[in-house]
Amino acid sequence: MKTMKYLLPVCCLSLLTACSQKEEQQEERIPLVSLQTVSIQPVAQTYNYTGTVKPFIENKITSATPLRINKILVDVGNFVKAGQVVARMDASQYDQQKAQLENLQVTYDRVKNLYEAGGISKQELDRAETALSIQKTTVAYMVQNAALRTPISGIVTQRNYDSGDMYPGGGLPIIVVQQLNPVKVVINVTEELFPRLQKGMAVELSLDTYPDRIFDGKIYLIYPTIDPQTRTFAVEVTIPNKDLKVRPGMFGRVTISLGTMNHVVVPDRAVIKQQGSNERFVYVYNTADSTVTRQVLNLGRRLNDMYEVISGINENAQVVVSGHTRLVDGMKAEVNK
Repeated sequence: MKTMKYLLPVCCLSLLTACSQKEEQQEERIPLVSLQTVSIQPVAQTYNYTGTVKPFIENKITSATPLRINKILVDVGNFVKAGQVVARMDASQYDQQKAQLENLQVTYDRVKNLYEAGGISKQELDRAETALSIQKTTVAYMVQNAALRTPISGIVTQRNYDSGDMYPGGGLPIIVVQQLNPVKVVINVTEELFPRLQKGMAVELSLDTYPDRIFDGKIYLIYPTIDPQTRTFAVEVTIPNKDLKVRPGMFGRVTISLGTMNHVVVPDRAVIKQQGSNERFVYVYNTADSTVTRQVLNLGRRLNDMYEVISGINENAQVVVSGHTRLVDGMKAEVNK
């Protein structure tokens, strides 16, 4: 009896302890979460792309045939005007062809006089005229090769030979002239913007060389096809460069602004990245049954401590901003008030 007397309180205490632990475990199964209501806000639609500055036009000046270079008249860094002679080539072949042209001109004049007098046939006159025409073309060709001219105004950026060198034909050009006002940057733009971009749209260029300055430009050319590998298309933007501060080879960042759009924004604390993938999702709290739903998001740009949402969630949804750790889709959750 004494044993039963002491055993009964111990059993009751053990039972009460077990019930208490069970209740605590049940409470622990329902996670405690904090919520925030999302809203629609105007979001600036700005897009940034990188590229390298290039000359607007680059002209590589060479001789059409192997010739000796008599004299190069310009040097790297010189400004040249369109039509200016930049190099003179050996003119000995030109002199020979010019002398032959003069002889053919004399022959043609004599044949023409004989034809008008009725002394020869029309066929002989045609042969003389054809030979003269071919020689005129040859001499004109030699004139172009005797004095090399730049077709554009710009700056000499390469001189690959010296006066007296033999130009072998092919290979490196004798002179390279680049037009640097304006300059251009070629960027690769994501295909989603293809229907939204137009020629003449304003852009901004920033350069590491001039960190405190923004250069204004515009879209000059939109390439008509999309690369199936990268899902991008090329866009050329031009930048006025009157003071020649911007030079080819500089690394630049091009910003395209397309106004604003009204999109849902969510706090970054609510966004979870799926391990092993680029998938982003949030937990949305359902007031009707106190459960959470896993919603995958298509995110846009980051806005300080918020994210723009392209699709995946509606306005006024309540998203979990803390207490994610133990959540799974469809689980009940208690709101921390």
